[in-house]
Amino acid sequence: MAGRIRQADVDEVKARTDIADIIGERVALKPAGVGSMKGLCPFHDERSPSFNVRPQVGFYHCFGCGESGDVYTFLRRMDHLSFTEAVERLAGRIGYALHYEDGGAAPQNGGRARLYEANAAAAEYFRAQLATGEADAGRRFLGERGFDAGAAAHFGVGFAPRGWSGMLDALSKRGFSREELLAAGLVSQGRRGVYDRFRGRLVWPIRDVTGQTIGFGARRLFDDDNGPKYLNTPETPIYRKAQVLYGLDLAKRDVSRQHRVVVVEGYTDVMACHLAGVTTAIATCGTAFGADHISVLRRVMGDDSQAGEVVFTFDPDAAGQKAALRAFADAKRFHAQTYVATGPDGLDPCDLRLQRGDGAVRGLIESKAPMVEFVLDQRIATYDLASVEGRIGALRSAAPVVADLRDPLIQPEYVRVLARRLGMDTEDVRREVERAGRREPDERRRMTAAPAAEEPAPVQRVTIAHLPRTPDAALERDALMGFLQFGHRLDSALLRRAVDQPFRTPGLEAVRQVVAEAADVSRPGWAVEAIDAVREPYRSLASELLTMPFPASTVEIAEASTTDLARRLVRRGLQTEKTELLGAIQRVPADSEQGRRIRLRLRELDVERQRIDAED
Repeated sequence: MAGRIRQADVDEVKARTDIADIIGERVALKPAGVGSMKGLCPFHDERSPSFNVRPQVGFYHCFGCGESGDVYTFLRRMDHLSFTEAVERLAGRIGYALHYEDGGAAPQNGGRARLYEANAAAAEYFRAQLATGEADAGRRFLGERGFDAGAAAHFGVGFAPRGWSGMLDALSKRGFSREELLAAGLVSQGRRGVYDRFRGRLVWPIRDVTGQTIGFGARRLFDDDNGPKYLNTPETPIYRKAQVLYGLDLAKRDVSRQHRVVVVEGYTDVMACHLAGVTTAIATCGTAFGADHISVLRRVMGDDSQAGEVVFTFDPDAAGQKAALRAFADAKRFHAQTYVATGPDGLDPCDLRLQRGDGAVRGLIESKAPMVEFVLDQRIATYDLASVEGRIGALRSAAPVVADLRDPLIQPEYVRVLARRLGMDTEDVRREVERAGRREPDERRRMTAAPAAEEPAPVQRVTIAHLPRTPDAALERDALMGFLQFGHRLDSALLRRAVDQPFRTPGLEAVRQVVAEAADVSRPGWAVEAIDAVREPYRSLASELLTMPFPASTVEIAEASTTDLARRLVRRGLQTEKTELLGAIQRVPADSEQGRRIRLRLRELDVERQRIDAED
């Protein structure tokens, strides 16, 4: 049986891994002060970024939900890995050979890791099959839609042969068991045994935001195929269709840079958009666009302002209109502005590119209309606006849409837009919008009424927000922040004297005690280990001190400021001791031995204070 991964290897892999690179694959990070980055938290839904990362210490912390940890913690939380799987994934990423204790050999990868490997092997198999004679129908399908071999290679498109077990046999020879292939959704179980899930189809690999293949979408090619037009991987431990967006691995960099995403309806639409220069296009995988997709996109976009754009492309038919209305219901979760782009003559991006060229695809996206206007048009389209009754019905249908717009500048404008659409007086429309706004909260309150039995309140964690607003607390807070973030750059003797001074704020004192026990602050990772050792309920406070932006514009200024804070703590300690001794000397005879010792110590304190002052 294999032993544990050697601790030295665990530390070395972490030291060689930039946590900002790993987190940056899931979250758009922006600079947030010296050595700090910030983005939207991937662990809870938030409107403004409170998720901080300090790459140099390899640590993250969310000031909203309290989640924190190192790069291994992040992978375990995001991808539900074991600790060993997280270390092995990062080691494989940097090409580091791990060693195991007790003389054991490297263990077989865990279950989830094997699912990733099986999908990667299947993607390789499908790509190779696209070049075979049997795949002529697949190549013809691509060619008829304007995609050449280079485009197929860029998106990893492949072909699944028509036989029952071609992929099963190929992957079995590579060491994958039938149980693993079933768990990965690559094969199915029938009365006659196990067989390939995808047969006689063009296959697109579906990758997560980090680029790992987690499933497939397959398009029917042959008339005698009685299956659905598109067949996707079923739900597996690594494939959750409600959270997957096709093409996001290719689009994420431009999505983050441009703060724009284009949501299309299919794999070929994504390909057409990217090849036409709209490199922020993505699509859902066999399911409607929903709240989980929005959470993923907001993190990648860095959706913390209204400067971003989300453009939906929908067919103008009834199904497309219904999809648009569903999307609008969730789109309010975005901070970004949402739009709808409808192709001329009902053409989707793939057909538009094929018939009118790349420029037409780019033009489609630029001709977008605000989603609010699109939804308003859909709401009033079924009413006869030539009649009084029709206009009133349309107003009552459309007013809640405008009422739900909370921006105090935007809502009045849409009141006027709706009034023009209906040919009604603006004041009448405004009053109905206000009535609709009052009805909506009442309905939401009824729907979300608390159950009779309430759950017990969670244990309150102490954070920086709970600290008293006193000069002592401010000094101790800033000093600890500097020690944890820049302690390795300070004079070790000064740092030791500073952290040996007792603190007057209980939560900060709990953190100080752990920092004071750190043996070597010059060693990488010491601060993260110190945070882990802080007792509850103060661990979140310690995490915040390590990750919050230090008030300085450069590392050098931060170092100088932290040095000054350390000296201030030492001075405070000297003054406290001096005050106590001055009180004590009043209570003892002047010529006693105790009195002489106190006077000697007072002189020593004055000398120490002068020495500290001289260092400024």
